[in-house]
Amino acid sequence: MSFTAQDVKALREKTGCGMMDCKKALVEADGDMDKAVDILREQGLAKVAKKASRIAAEGVAYATTSDDNKTGVVVEVNAETDFVAKNADFIAFVETVAKTILNENPSDIDALLALKADGMDVTVDELLREKIQVIGENIKIRRFTRFEGACVSYVHAGGKIGVLVNFDTDVSDKAEFVTCGKDVAMQIAALGTLYLNRDEVPSDVIEHEKEIMRAEVINSGKPEAIADKIVMGKINKYYKENCLVDQEFVKDNKQTVKQYVDSVAKSLGGKIEIKQFVRFEKGEGLEKRQDDFAAEVASMTK
Repeated sequence: MSFTAQDVKALREKTGCGMMDCKKALVEADGDMDKAVDILREQGLAKVAKKASRIAAEGVAYATTSDDNKTGVVVEVNAETDFVAKNADFIAFVETVAKTILNENPSDIDALLALKADGMDVTVDELLREKIQVIGENIKIRRFTRFEGACVSYVHAGGKIGVLVNFDTDVSDKAEFVTCGKDVAMQIAALGTLYLNRDEVPSDVIEHEKEIMRAEVINSGKPEAIADKIVMGKINKYYKENCLVDQEFVKDNKQTVKQYVDSVAKSLGGKIEIKQFVRFEKGEGLEKRQDDFAAEVASMTK
């Protein structure tokens, strides 16, 4: 498999490694990007452990709850440009889509499109087509998740990230619970949290991490005899960094997120347990259109 200068640049952006190190890794990996990342990690060169797709597409990630906080939704709607993503008409459309999901509980995107838009006589699909015509850009409802039960939502940076957290609690009517929920949602937004707890981490993910960590330890000069012990310590650190309940609470690193939530529950004389969460980042995993400015100018001068 061959690779280009753009591949080298992409690997550098993904890992923070030097250009030559990235080129050598791609040569060794025969152009396979994921394998090249693993090679750099095994050599202890990669600065990031998590492989993240480049965030490129425009639009918004939006999250909201019902007035009684008993239902919540997070939705991503994409547009072609950042300019449109900030358009009041576009934002109003996204809010209407979210309310429709909240009230009607569609099973998927197709079911959502067939529903009457909240407070309107047209379907969501008809409303979408109308917005595409008026705004003049392609608009797409990409994904959504809806939770029932006590929910708290958070939207970061005007729609760059949307987070919805679902709780098992008997104090959902308390203002202190909502504050606690917002703190948890902000934590998820800020740290890009992957899992709720250790049980949620897939076994193949852990095995893959162990392989990378072991190779890194041995490559650093440590004896194989103690490599496994060091790897177990690193795996525990992986859990603490990637599992929400085990993470250090951002606002007070002397306690974990679970300890913080438990302390709020105790002060309210009730129960608060994090059941599940969803974090959408706009454009996650989508390829952004690459405009070739030089080619555009050349075509205009012909």
